[in-house]
Amino acid sequence: MFKSLILTFAVLLFVSAAQAQRNAPASEVELKEITERGRMLAEYDVAAWHSTDAVLALKPEEGSFNRYIAKKSGNGWTVVYGRLNEKRDKFLIVYEASQGATPQAFNVKKHDPPKEDSSFYLSAAKAIEIALADFRGENRPYNVAVLPAKSNQMYVYVVPAQTKQGIYPLGGDIRYLISQDGSKIVEKRQLHISIIEFTSPPDSSDAKASFHTAVLDDIPEDTDVFHVLSRTPSVPEWVASKKYVYLIETDGTIKYLMTMEAFKKIPNK
Repeated sequence: MFKSLILTFAVLLFVSAAQAQRNAPASEVELKEITERGRMLAEYDVAAWHSTDAVLALKPEEGSFNRYIAKKSGNGWTVVYGRLNEKRDKFLIVYEASQGATPQAFNVKKHDPPKEDSSFYLSAAKAIEIALADFRGENRPYNVAVLPAKSNQMYVYVVPAQTKQGIYPLGGDIRYLISQDGSKIVEKRQLHISIIEFTSPPDSSDAKASFHTAVLDDIPEDTDVFHVLSRTPSVPEWVASKKYVYLIETDGTIKYLMTMEAFKKIPNK
């Protein structure tokens, strides 16, 4: 019944970690929160991608910035490009890219001299630095995203970057909860261990869904949602933990389906 829905490239993922103990599947509230963070990550990625194209088109001077930070407001996303000053008490914004009429359109303003920020962008830049200093990944490129968290804290995500067209990495990622001033790691959550790279099938019309297992916790993760929203073709993702089975729809919505015990009893799955 279910085998026809699973792409052949979807295999066991993340096989060596301690299983979190849960006595019940994730609640609807928890799943909605995961969906929202995953959607924000996908938007952040799009904003970073297209704003970078717009900034590079201006041929910036080498070394003028070493960090980009995106922030969403009522008018869309703003992505700033800059660096910390020598005293590390200001973030110097050299380019400021504001989202236009579409998610792909950005208008860029150059600040000369650089615009000084001592609030969000300063804290976010420090938060990124402290997260990257702790992170131990593979010898490959990674992307970093900063999202707002409760109590004015910040989430910093470190995720493997896509390096080849049609190949989408999933795994090997961490979410850090950082203090409001960007100076302290409050919590570190390993989302996945190993990295699996999903390759788009030659004939995308054959793609119905993909599947992976998770062992760090009995829930899908924020970056599972991000993965579904970012890849092509756009297909749902089955996530099976030790105890429970979930489905992530192509809009990022997560549904709890059944226990793993019930899933194993389905004939011809």
